Amino acid sequence: MDRFDFTPLFRSTIGFDRLTRLVDTATRVDSRAAAYPPYNIEKTAENAYRLTMAVAGFSPGELDITVQENTLLVRGKAQEDDNGGYLHRGIARRGFERHFSLADHMKVTVASLDNGLLRVDVVREVPEAAKPRTIKIGTTVETVRPQVTEQKAA
Repeated sequence: MDRFDFTPLFRSTIGFDRLTRLVDTATRVDSRAAAYPPYNIEKTAENAYRLTMAVAGFSPGELDITVQENTLLVRGKAQEDDNGGYLHRGIARRGFERHFSLADHMKVTVASLDNGLLRVDVVREVPEAAKPRTIKIGTTVETVRPQVTEQKAA
C-alpha cells in the first residue's frame, strides 16, 4: 500500500487539507528526483535553517528560487552545450525541480551561489499577534470602579 486514504479525516476536521497533502507527498517515493541534486538541510540557529544544494556547473541565471503557499521551489535549467566532443560526461547538467514544504511563518532571507553550492537561508519569523502572551490576573480588590463626576448646573 503506497497511498493513504484520508477520507475519514475529512469528515471531522477543517483546514487540515495542507497537512494531508504534505503527508501524501512525503509518502511518494521517486528515487530519481530524490538523488539529484544532492542537498543538506541544517539548523543554524534557534529559528534559522540553511538549505545547501550541490549545483555544479549552474550559473545564477540558470537557477530559480520561488516561494509560494509554504512551498520552496528550487529549479535549475541547464543551457545545452553544443560541444559534442565529450569522451566521458560525469558531471550532471540536467534540469531539476525540487520542492520543500515550509512550516508556517517561514521566510527565505538570502540565497547565494558559491563554488557550485547554492545556499538558501530560511528563518522563522512569528508575528507578534501569534506569539504567546501573559495575561495578568487581577483580584477583586484591584478592580477599577467607575468614577462619578458631578456636573454643576450653569
